[in-house]
Amino acid sequence: MDTGSRIARFGVSLDRDLLERFDNYIRERNYMNRSEALRDLIRAELVRKEWEEEREVAGAITLVYEHRKRELLNKIMKTEHDYHHLIVSSQHIHLDHDNCLEIVACRGNAREIQRLANRLRAIKDVRHVSLAMSSTGKELE
Repeated sequence: MDTGSRIARFGVSLDRDLLERFDNYIRERNYMNRSEALRDLIRAELVRKEWEEEREVAGAITLVYEHRKRELLNKIMKTEHDYHHLIVSSQHIHLDHDNCLEIVACRGNAREIQRLANRLRAIKDVRHVSLAMSSTGKELE
């Protein structure tokens, strides 16, 4: 055994039906093998845990809105300025003549980022807001 390797091997016992469902999951997502899929599932749970424990995290808030609604853009900008310490960058995209998509990259305390997403979601005439929760990567090494 190579003692310098960072790879650990271990066995897992699963019900056959569960393993079959997992193998279907792997094929549907084009994983090369079970190990790759298992690594991603473990990392996803570790990211979820970071958000639950209110650690420093990263994420992206996307919002869709009709730009012509009176005062809407001012409300969005005011809310974003209230949370300027979390916002790393933002990108504005014209979806069509009426609708815009904004992507706000954030880094900071998990609860504060969720609060920002909720405040944006609560603004009248914002059509949709989603929060993609991710990690700074520090905890996933």
